[in-house]
Amino acid sequence: MYLNPNKSILRKMLTSSIVTVLLGLCAVGIVISLFAKDYIVNSKSNEMIRQAKQVNLAIQNQTEPNDRFKEQLRFFDQAFDSRIWIFDLNGNIVTTSSKDEVNVGKTVSTEVVKQVLNGEPAIWNLSEGSKEGMLSIAVPWGKDNDVYGGIVLHSPLKGMNETIAQLRETILWVTLLGIFFSFGVSSYLSWSITRPIQQIDKAAAKIAVGDYSERIQIDSKDEIGELATTINHMVEQLARVDLEKRQLNQLRHDFLANVSHELRTPLTAMQGFLEALQDGLIEEGAREKYYEIMVNETLHMNRLVDDITDLMKLENKEIDLVWLAVDVQAMLSKLSFKFQPEAELRGTVIHCLEDENSPQAHADPDRLEQIFNNLIKNAVKFTENGTIELKAMAVPSEGCVLITVTDTGIGISPEDQGLIWERFFKVERGRPVKHKGSSGLGLAIVRELVELHNGSIRVRSELGIGSAFEVRIPLYDSRQYVRPLVNLADVG
Repeated sequence: MYLNPNKSILRKMLTSSIVTVLLGLCAVGIVISLFAKDYIVNSKSNEMIRQAKQVNLAIQNQTEPNDRFKEQLRFFDQAFDSRIWIFDLNGNIVTTSSKDEVNVGKTVSTEVVKQVLNGEPAIWNLSEGSKEGMLSIAVPWGKDNDVYGGIVLHSPLKGMNETIAQLRETILWVTLLGIFFSFGVSSYLSWSITRPIQQIDKAAAKIAVGDYSERIQIDSKDEIGELATTINHMVEQLARVDLEKRQLNQLRHDFLANVSHELRTPLTAMQGFLEALQDGLIEEGAREKYYEIMVNETLHMNRLVDDITDLMKLENKEIDLVWLAVDVQAMLSKLSFKFQPEAELRGTVIHCLEDENSPQAHADPDRLEQIFNNLIKNAVKFTENGTIELKAMAVPSEGCVLITVTDTGIGISPEDQGLIWERFFKVERGRPVKHKGSSGLGLAIVRELVELHNGSIRVRSELGIGSAFEVRIPLYDSRQYVRPLVNLADVG
């Protein structure tokens, strides 16, 4: 495992953990040292008081120090490893456990004498010129209420200092081990945090330049894992939004290009005719023909603008339908009568098949008429010396009215049948020039209107044989809807 010391998270975690462990163990060591020293001194003092009382039990019947008295003191000196002094009521040292007895004749502190004569043990420290101190205690010398003086025990503090030193050394080693352990733990924790953060940083850098292919692979279930999951979800959303944006931009580009193309042709034609008229290049008798062409081109541009407006409203869900019960048979009869003159000019006959049940659709009458108007107009446009058949029938099992517009025209190739619903798409392959000129928006509007009615539309076609468009519109149910029946034969 490689850890970069320049990473701020690693440095902060290592520093904070090591400093915390170091300060904590140092504080604990100091406290333990102080309390341990007091504990050892108190324990030693209590032990020495018990030893001094044992000495008193042995000599309490002797009021004058003799040879046997001194032998007992030397015995206890060796047994307890402590020097023993005996002092009288005035605090004068009368004998000691040492052979040289250099301290005989000296006096003990007045405060110690006073405390001992009151029946209380006294405790104090002496240095006596040595680097190591001496712990001293004094207890009364006597029997019952008769006090002859006091008994003093001196014990060096060497053993206690060594014990405290060993304790401090142990605390030091524990501190060093704690620092090493905290370094290892902090290193692992910082690595477990910085590694996923590096992945997140890498993914964020790619997102910043528009690359949404990177995914963060983190299996942990903690906050960082949740953050990685959130970022992955965000990247997916950004990728989807970016794709939709690019598709939208492409659609906008195609839309503007198509609109420009559709408008350029009639505008160019009208500009040429107007310049010819302005320059007097057209004879007086031929002007009416050119005026008629320009009027037709103007009407074509108006229809194009109307179609674009309708299509944009449909795609933006800005059209509200007026739901009524519509007599579909009557509507088809009306449109058949409307397009019959144009069909006759092409040698085509329109047949409107009657249905005894006269099915009723649940639809907006104006928009439904717009659907059939576009379908019949296309059938008439691409059918010559043929027939067009209009038929409507109720399909209760599917809950819809099935309307078919069938023609014996030039047909649509299989590869084009899936594209005819796209905006500005024109089936130009294999068609004579006289069939060109539509905007390519009619079927796109038809599909949007059918879907707005919660219906469906499909086409079946073969080249040279003809086409059949099938439209399914929800069937009107009088038990569910209470709306007036509209007979389109009586409208307008």
